[in-house]
Amino acid sequence: MNRSELADFLRRRREQLVPADVGLPPGLRRRTPGLRRDEVAMLAGMSTDYYTRLEQARGPHPSTQVLASIARALRLTDDQRDHLYLLSGQVPPMRAAGNKHVGPGLLHLLDKLDDTPGCVISDLGEVLVQNRMHVILFGDASRYSGLDRYVPWRWFAHPGERGMFPEDDHERLAGNHVADLRATAARRAGDADVSELVDRLYESSAEFAALWDRHDVAVRRSDTKTVLHAEVGRIDLVCETLLTPSAYQHLLVYMPQPGSDARARLDLLRVIGTQQMV
Repeated sequence: MNRSELADFLRRRREQLVPADVGLPPGLRRRTPGLRRDEVAMLAGMSTDYYTRLEQARGPHPSTQVLASIARALRLTDDQRDHLYLLSGQVPPMRAAGNKHVGPGLLHLLDKLDDTPGCVISDLGEVLVQNRMHVILFGDASRYSGLDRYVPWRWFAHPGERGMFPEDDHERLAGNHVADLRATAARRAGDADVSELVDRLYESSAEFAALWDRHDVAVRRSDTKTVLHAEVGRIDLVCETLLTPSAYQHLLVYMPQPGSDARARLDLLRVIGTQQMV
C-alpha cells in the first residue's frame, strides 16, 4: 500500500469535484476548491475521521468494499478506479462481466433524477446503486447479501417479495426475469456467477425451471409496472431501460404512466420519505 500516493490521489480527485457533480446543493461559501472531506465520507457511507486519515496518509488498509464506495463517491473512471485499488495494494475488479463499478456518467444521470425513482442494476439483477426516490419506493437494496442480492433470486426463492406487484402481473414479470437471464447466460456463457445463479434457481424453484425450459429470450427493455405501495397505494409506472455499451449494467428509470395519477402519488411519497429521513 502506497499511503502517500493514495493520499495525494484522493485529495486531488476530491478537489476536482464540485457539489453539483455529485448531486449535492452548493451550500455555503467554500474556503477551498472541490468537495469537503465530510461530503466525500457521507457519499461513501463512512466516517469523516476514517476518510480524513486516508487523505493524511495515516489510515488503515482499506478493504475492496471501502474502495468501491470511495470510487463511486469520487466519480472515478475505470482507469482511475483501477489506480485507486493498486495504490491501496488491492487487485482491481474485472472491467467486464461481474464489474460492479458504476461509472461517473451513469451516476451523474442518476443524481439528476431527484423526483423520479432510478437505479443502476447489473445484468444479473443486482441493484448496484439507487437514487433517493428509488430507495423510498422499493427500499434499500444494500440490505441484501448472498444470492438475495439478485432480483430474480428473490422473485422465485422468496415469493413474498412479489407483494409489491399486482397478482395479475406475476406471470408476466416472472417470464421477463427468466427471458432476460437467458440472454445474459448466453452472452456470458461459462461465467461462474451466472452458472451459480441459474443452477440454484433451477434446483430450488419449479416455476423457474418450467420457464427456463421454454427457452424464451429477451433483453431487458422498456416495460410498464404497477407498484402497490403500503403508504400511497397503486402507482402505475413506465420503466425505461438504458443499457451501457457492454450491456453489463442498466440504468432503470421509473416514470409516471401517462393518464394515471402516478405523478401525484410519487410526489406524496417523496414528501413522506423526506419526513421519515429527517
